[in-house]
Amino acid sequence: MNLFLFAFGALFSIINPLGTVPVFVSLTGNQSKQAKSRIALRTSRNVLFILLISFFLGKYLLILFGISVNSLKIAGGLIIATSGFALLSGKFNEHKGIKKEKVKRDIETRSEITLTPLAIPMLAGPGTISLLITYKQEYDDLTSVVLIIAAILAATISIYFILRSSNYIERVLGASGINALSRIIGFIVIAIGVEYVTSALINVLRISGL
Repeated sequence: MNLFLFAFGALFSIINPLGTVPVFVSLTGNQSKQAKSRIALRTSRNVLFILLISFFLGKYLLILFGISVNSLKIAGGLIIATSGFALLSGKFNEHKGIKKEKVKRDIETRSEITLTPLAIPMLAGPGTISLLITYKQEYDDLTSVVLIIAAILAATISIYFILRSSNYIERVLGASGINALSRIIGFIVIAIGVEYVTSALINVLRISGL
């Protein structure tokens, strides 16, 4: 159960669905309530597929490119920490490469937004993907795998309900409230990233006999 809470907390913080609320509201402003609910459902479904694929097949990318787990943890930790700093500075969207004007122009030429930009890169970014690849290498027994899958499901369900309630959340919290919560989450995300980098460095030093 501790692993479930640990994995869910890390995933929820790094995915940061609350930070996606303003973008979701902006992109679905002209949609009906039912349409917004369908978009939220398809977005969370796409995120679920991406996370499960990353968790189960990510190790083959490591083998293909000859990347060690410690190297992945360092790279992923740096990405995660950078995301945290972006949350603290209020530049999360820019960090994800999301500019509202550019996205709106792109949306005018196509109707599907649930895969890009919502699922990728807003929600399932490289930090989340590297985290899950690392989890699969560190927790490979059946019980741990089941708990992590449950955490992935819980995280994607929370994405659905948060996006579905995005207009209500924005009215209640406002831009300043969402920004304040994102800054708190950003601090947690930085700590997660630093923890991954330091643990990988300790492993490297231990292997080197230093």
